[in-house]
Amino acid sequence: MRFLKILIWVTIIIGLIVFATNNWVPVSVSLWGGLRLDTKLPALVIAAFLIGLLPLYFVHLTQIWRLKRRILTLEANQRGTAFPPPPPVSPPPAYAAVDTI
Repeated sequence: MRFLKILIWVTIIIGLIVFATNNWVPVSVSLWGGLRLDTKLPALVIAAFLIGLLPLYFVHLTQIWRLKRRILTLEANQRGTAFPPPPPVSPPPAYAAVDTI
């Protein structure tokens, strides 16, 4: 699994490098109030990617953290309130025949 993860990241990085070398052109971005930002296209694409990725990544990390805490709490509760096993049940005693008068 780790190999697959590394392979995916290497593929993404190589793709970004190829994209950056083929598209290293200046672009102009219109901002608010008549401001203009002149930057290179790969920097703009990477910044937009990170702006979209980072908030969702932090949400993912907090969900994992919450679930781990919940699992630890449930495991601790189960260990602390575990009842001892019931004693073995012995077979009922044989009843002697009782004569009723």
